[in-house]
Amino acid sequence: MGVGNKLGGISRRDLFKVAGRYGMSSTLLAAGGFGGAMSLANLAAAAESTYEKRFAKPAKHTLKFGAAGFNQRNLLIERAGALEFARDLESRTDGEIRIEFIGDNQICGQLSCVEKAQQGIVDIYAASTQNSAGGAPYLNVLDYAYMFRSRADQYYFLYSPESQRILREPFEKRHGLKFLFSHAELRGIQMGLGWEDKPTITKLEELFGTKNRVTGTQLGRIAMNALNLNPVPVAWEETLDGLKQGLIDGAETWASAVAYANMSPVVSQSVDLRFFCGTEHTAMNASVFDGLDGELQDAVMESSYLAQVHVQAANEAALVNTVGHSDPQLPNTIFAQNNVRNVFLADDQIKMAEEMCSPEFQPQLWEDWRERINGWAGGIDTYQDIYDEVRKNPHTLAENVEPRRWWKA
Repeated sequence: MGVGNKLGGISRRDLFKVAGRYGMSSTLLAAGGFGGAMSLANLAAAAESTYEKRFAKPAKHTLKFGAAGFNQRNLLIERAGALEFARDLESRTDGEIRIEFIGDNQICGQLSCVEKAQQGIVDIYAASTQNSAGGAPYLNVLDYAYMFRSRADQYYFLYSPESQRILREPFEKRHGLKFLFSHAELRGIQMGLGWEDKPTITKLEELFGTKNRVTGTQLGRIAMNALNLNPVPVAWEETLDGLKQGLIDGAETWASAVAYANMSPVVSQSVDLRFFCGTEHTAMNASVFDGLDGELQDAVMESSYLAQVHVQAANEAALVNTVGHSDPQLPNTIFAQNNVRNVFLADDQIKMAEEMCSPEFQPQLWEDWRERINGWAGGIDTYQDIYDEVRKNPHTLAENVEPRRWWKA
């Protein structure tokens, strides 16, 4: 699959040639703005004009954005909003804030970006909350099994003022990080090539006893153990090899992550278990945010809101049109090209999974961690409060959830 090496006909070599002249951030911001085909001349012209705009006057603040393994190519597959946020913030502040975008794991990876942001090595980072939970354990608050019924519930919560009280404020207080915005999918089990010649999975029990990669989330492990899915901690960067060599049967992650990480060639069945959050979030060092004057702080929040609205619409479209995570599956999508079968389990199978592993039905499994997280949040019942809040969501389709500025009650 060519997405890894080319974007609209531009090779990596060409990209680096342009970046050598105008800088990687200007080149990536220019490339990220192209919807269709792009020539080297087009890219160079766009990078030049982006560069001139960005450097028209000296910046008051230059912020380093460590974006794990993301770049302008794979951000068109999983729409995590990082480049849109950077572009909008620079433009909104007339260049007073300049973003140095560093992706492709050059400054930090999925597991380390959160710590680099806490240490001030980067000012802003993008990575999954589940991988970041190793360095910022409060992020486990999103990972109670079956707390969210759908991607619509996830967006509803991210836009809700309740997310300030239950997620953002305790996260900032405990870890010194400001949660800005996030993409939203729910995790399933992505089966490796050992399942290529097997019939399409239809029953939950067909997954029992398989060995599956788990992220840094402690709560994800509770759910996987309860479902007899044998969680094995494997770093994101090593998951591809693990699936390829058959060291693991599958991996818990979400559909667009499989596609953006070029994992589709080694995944045969994408089982949409939807058992807990898959959230590729962007957050900022809180003391850096606090060091901005009020007007620039407002700009960061407004650009976060714009990025959140963008992600909500763009990722829902990309799941169908780019990834191929739909039934029926569209031809020429990444999943279709790589013969990845979508497995959308029947409602009774999802219900069975929920009854086996969720805090609602198996409260004893969650007691220790629930108490710990509740303590970190000042004694509120985090699971129940999020559960109750998202069940006020009237929408089943994620694109229909009404955007709200969550920091304005």
